[in-house]
Amino acid sequence: MKIKLFTVPNIITLCNLLCGCGSIVASLVFCNFSLAFLLIIASAVCDFFDGFTARLLRQYSDIGVQLDSLADMVSFGVAPSAIMYLFASQTFTMFNLPSAVVAVLTFVPFLMAAFSALRLAKFNIDDTQHESFEGLPTPANAVFCASFVYAVVTGGKAVGLEWVALISVLMSALLVSPVRMFSFKLKSLSWSANKLQYIFLALAVVALLTLGIYSVPTIIVIYIVLSTISWLFCKK
Repeated sequence: MKIKLFTVPNIITLCNLLCGCGSIVASLVFCNFSLAFLLIIASAVCDFFDGFTARLLRQYSDIGVQLDSLADMVSFGVAPSAIMYLFASQTFTMFNLPSAVVAVLTFVPFLMAAFSALRLAKFNIDDTQHESFEGLPTPANAVFCASFVYAVVTGGKAVGLEWVALISVLMSALLVSPVRMFSFKLKSLSWSANKLQYIFLALAVVALLTLGIYSVPTIIVIYIVLSTISWLFCKK
């Protein structure tokens, strides 16, 4: 069987992967949180356009599906874990904890890499996630972690190691949670069919205009909260 490797969508997916690798190097080698954050954003842009290009050019392939998951694992699984790990290793504890406990808490962010792998594996075999997602999408988690660390470091704020570990555990749980997260694939522009999307966009604009460097992590939190509320109402 002849397999075509270098299609336009696959090349864009590889750019996603390379940006993810760059983000890991920027954080773990150069301790540059701003560059690591920007490269995560670049990965997310590539992740959007590889699927868009595949649909536009009708270049669907099984290898493209597998390659996309492998790239996402690096860019949205390992990279945000590395960023949070470095941030945790530079953060003081709020309580007088034993050194062994501090060491464990420092490595807790790598749980997100493990749960991202589970999230991506489940997504590949789940046919119910075309219109919405079950669990937090890995790009949203990665953007939240990278932007959160960037905002805290740039803003000169102090966050205890315990909080970093708690956030990592919470985001890991959200990745594999049953909560249905809405997507941005609009079938029409009508208000009735896209209430959540329009409400989210309005709140996102307000956050961008008012919160400065804290706007991006806040926007991800808004996305999670709106999705959770919608999911709970749908269950009832």
